[in-house]
Amino acid sequence: MSAVANPATVAECLRVGAGFSQGDRNWIAEQFATLDARLAGFHADATELEVSVKDREARGQKVTLECWIAGRQKIVTTSAEEDLHAALNDVRDDLRRRLNDAKTRQEPRHNKHLRDVPQPQLEADESEDAALRADAETV
Repeated sequence: MSAVANPATVAECLRVGAGFSQGDRNWIAEQFATLDARLAGFHADATELEVSVKDREARGQKVTLECWIAGRQKIVTTSAEEDLHAALNDVRDDLRRRLNDAKTRQEPRHNKHLRDVPQPQLEADESEDAALRADAETV
């Protein structure tokens, strides 16, 4: 895997949405700091996180964490835990799991054959060009 020049971090990419104030942002970023290792493989300018809560501190509150990474589908995790701290941990852990799942689906790990697939398209293009040249010469 190539190194990313400007790796994404929670502190850099996190926005707080409905139900949270800017004062909550630092506390939430500390709760989500364990995501930094997982986000480091993505560019900071192509990664966004937004956390919001509906009906904060009320029965039936719902915490939502959305993640946008350029070139990938948006990931949305939710939690209906009554304790805000537990709900934040729940959405954080779910996002980490989904990012790991997406990575394993996209990048083969222990199958060198799948990683080092030769480019047969180039050889096919060259043979097509040779066939077209031969047809043009016979005309």
